[in-house]
Amino acid sequence: QVQLVESGGDLVQPGGSLRLSCAASGIDFKNYPMSWYRQAPGKSRELVAAISKSGGNTKYGDFVKGRFTISRDNGKNTVSLQMNSLKSEDTAVYFCNAGAKITWTSGGFRWEERHENEYWGQGTQVTVIS
Repeated sequence: QVQLVESGGDLVQPGGSLRLSCAASGIDFKNYPMSWYRQAPGKSRELVAAISKSGGNTKYGDFVKGRFTISRDNGKNTVSLQMNSLKSEDTAVYFCNAGAKITWTSGGFRWEERHENEYWGQGTQVTVIS
């Protein structure tokens, strides 16, 4: 049974920090590109951050602007999202994804990572309010 279990969501004031974690089980974690998405009320789901299977490549949504850091531990089957300088507009449900296609560009090269199977966690609520 595949499970992606997010944790770390909370209510925080603007300028504060949170660390989200996603624990994966039932998959060969190191073979999955991992991503964090978010969905705010009335808005479509959007990519927050993604990390390659090896952890050597990362990408972020334009709105992140250096505030968030994604990381993974292939030994512990976890992916994390450190969020700093949080803003009210970061309020959303944050979802962990395993396997979605990610396109990487580096040094003039372009390549994709994906897995034939794709899984979502149940989401964790982040609320930024003064």
